[in-house]
Amino acid sequence: MCRMTMEVKLLCFFLLLLGMTTGTEPQHWESHLDVIAPRVGKEDQTAAVNELVKRLLKDQSHLFDLRVKPSLGPQGRDTFQINSPGQKSTVVITGTTGVAAAWGLLHFLKYSCNCHVSWEADQLKLPSSFPAVQLTVTSNDRFRYYQNVCTVSYSMVWWDWTRWQREIDWMALNGINLPLAFTAQEALWMRVFKKLGFEEADLDEFFTGPAFMAWGRMGNIQAWGGPLSSSWHNQTLALQHKILNHMRGLGMIPVLPAFAGHVPRQITKLFPDAKVTQLGGWAHFKDPSYCCTFLLSPEDPLFNTIGSMFIREMQKEYNGTEHIYNCDLFNEMRPPTNSTQYLHDIGSAVFTAMTKQDPKAVWLMQGWMFRDSKFWQPLQAEALLTSVPRGRMLVLDLAAEVDPIYNRLESFYGQPFIFCMLHNYGGVNGLFGNSQILLKNMAAARHANATLIGTGLTMEGINQNYIMYDLMLEQAWRTHGLDLLQWAANYGQRRYGTASPDIAQAWKLLMGSVYNCTVPVRFHGQLVLTQRPTLSRKPVIWYEVKDVVKAWDIFVEESGNKDIASQPTFQHDLVDITRQILQIVTSELYMKIRTAYIQEVSQALHETGLILLALLDDLEELLASSPDFLLGKWITSAEEWAVNEQERQLYVTNALSQVSIWGPNGEILDYAVKQWSGITSNYFKPRWHLFLQYLEECLQVDKPFNQTVFNNEVFEKVEQPFSMGVNKTYPSKPQGDVLTIVQHLYTKYRPVFTDKLLHTYSSRFNNVNREIYYYQITNPEQDFESI
Repeated sequence: MCRMTMEVKLLCFFLLLLGMTTGTEPQHWESHLDVIAPRVGKEDQTAAVNELVKRLLKDQSHLFDLRVKPSLGPQGRDTFQINSPGQKSTVVITGTTGVAAAWGLLHFLKYSCNCHVSWEADQLKLPSSFPAVQLTVTSNDRFRYYQNVCTVSYSMVWWDWTRWQREIDWMALNGINLPLAFTAQEALWMRVFKKLGFEEADLDEFFTGPAFMAWGRMGNIQAWGGPLSSSWHNQTLALQHKILNHMRGLGMIPVLPAFAGHVPRQITKLFPDAKVTQLGGWAHFKDPSYCCTFLLSPEDPLFNTIGSMFIREMQKEYNGTEHIYNCDLFNEMRPPTNSTQYLHDIGSAVFTAMTKQDPKAVWLMQGWMFRDSKFWQPLQAEALLTSVPRGRMLVLDLAAEVDPIYNRLESFYGQPFIFCMLHNYGGVNGLFGNSQILLKNMAAARHANATLIGTGLTMEGINQNYIMYDLMLEQAWRTHGLDLLQWAANYGQRRYGTASPDIAQAWKLLMGSVYNCTVPVRFHGQLVLTQRPTLSRKPVIWYEVKDVVKAWDIFVEESGNKDIASQPTFQHDLVDITRQILQIVTSELYMKIRTAYIQEVSQALHETGLILLALLDDLEELLASSPDFLLGKWITSAEEWAVNEQERQLYVTNALSQVSIWGPNGEILDYAVKQWSGITSNYFKPRWHLFLQYLEECLQVDKPFNQTVFNNEVFEKVEQPFSMGVNKTYPSKPQGDVLTIVQHLYTKYRPVFTDKLLHTYSSRFNNVNREIYYYQITNPEQDFESI
């Protein structure tokens, strides 16, 4: 072989610096992601997206012609082009994919027609004539990601195909091209484990029930809420085929699961030499039937075997995959050692299991575990993140809107990442947002990172605070800052379809208050109203209450405007802001009850307690008037999956437990509790009633309040019975007139917010420089008799 000349050596050196090696490595890490692309052709995508238009706009769909042209924009970015001649001429919208074309349609509907599409409802009053528009928009990044691994349990677990089809349409309209597709994976795991010799009884002790599958999949728990029936497997598998076909038809890239090492406990019997670690308990789960799952070491050859078998099963069942797989090794659980060699080896082994069956595989990983900074020091994080070739791992910076991880871990040591907004935990209710912090952190990430490759929504539950998600979704194409208050004003006009200066002002007030928490905190819904009563709870307020009250004033006033009041979107928001007001009043009443008990004023305690219980009746009536706040819908959708009475009872218990005690003994009590009709009257109110009785008894017999005694009693008498109430009937249709009920509640509760009380709130708020604070009522004599 000839010796290399100096010139050739220099050339090779510079090529190496540029990352352009002469071997099999691609010229740039991003080229690894080129394999993650739509599978179906432009003709099929065009047909699918025009069917979406028909579902959305019905008899007005003929006014739009959507087309797919992959060469329209730059490679690795989605582009849409809007061509509206004006008047009632057909609007032609062209996109690089079906998703891009649908994204362009919603852009035109929002910004040229003042329309709105959301989880709760749509507002699609098209103008009599269209404006002339010539516009081309290209995405900032390659990906728009959707879902948390928990969303499938907290929001989607009971969905049928009709609801899934609407959600996938919504994804496309909002430009989402990288959604999770986790449905039915247990059906495929059943096949894999049975081929390995496991019995069905073994898997009954492994798979959780439907409402808890997210945490079974991550190895946090096992068996709780199960077992799963063959009917469940068959139905979900049929549903998954429809989900994947629709996602693929629109040009989306579904993310499928991969093996993370979690195995049934009987593995030690079937494979005595397997390297298995039994993990510790998670989130107060201590019962060995449900906790302490088994993790197969990625260093064991069996890991590779199982991982490859599962991907092969998916490839066979789903006619191939899109080469991207989610795998979360240590979700809220620590590895058995902090050895960097171990962490590097385990990452490498996971990736090897993927690529053995799919050589093009890309590993998608939630970055949530890196929040445990005590364990995941830079060396440990780097060991795992660099165990995979650069560009073959995609990291979700899961709560980057308030607490980005990339800036602590050197942009994940070169691995591409997606900036995500988590925002909500457990699907709880309550007006909340960090709008300014979100925009600030988004801008900083774009300025600092060449490896930022997408934006995403990673909420644990949907159907709440839609304005925050609308704002985040727009960060996928916006290139400049925006006037946040004016944007909120325009949001109100689009959402209700009518220009109203007062509604615009109401949304400005909300955006500047509840949606502008200016400290980087995560809202878990730890509200006085929804949590188990105690004397030690401290209500939390991060906003000017007077602004929310002013916004409520406007909403109630505008309920007399028939054009606005008839809109389902307005009625939803009217109920939601009234619910927020009653939530605030509950906190005030609680502090008065607490003060009365401490000062041993029995009459004040009794009278204020009666007011609180009456408020809960009012809240129940309010929530029952809206289709979006009904426990009955949640229960009915669960029951519809059952093929016999045994399954019905199991699914209803799953549904009730998740929104109350969560675990069999209240292990994660109230984490996912909802302010819904049915929960308010059958869970919140009985609990508060028992608490008030106990406080009065303590004063009568001169004994101290014992929280442990109360906890045991309320669990036995209220919480656990609620979770097991399989024969209780809850209305699944709204009852009463929203506008009439809200007007009555406004008349009753608006006098509570006197200038004196609002000034007290403002003083506390200003004294802490707009930071979250915990308040204690300093005026126990505050007059609530007006209620």
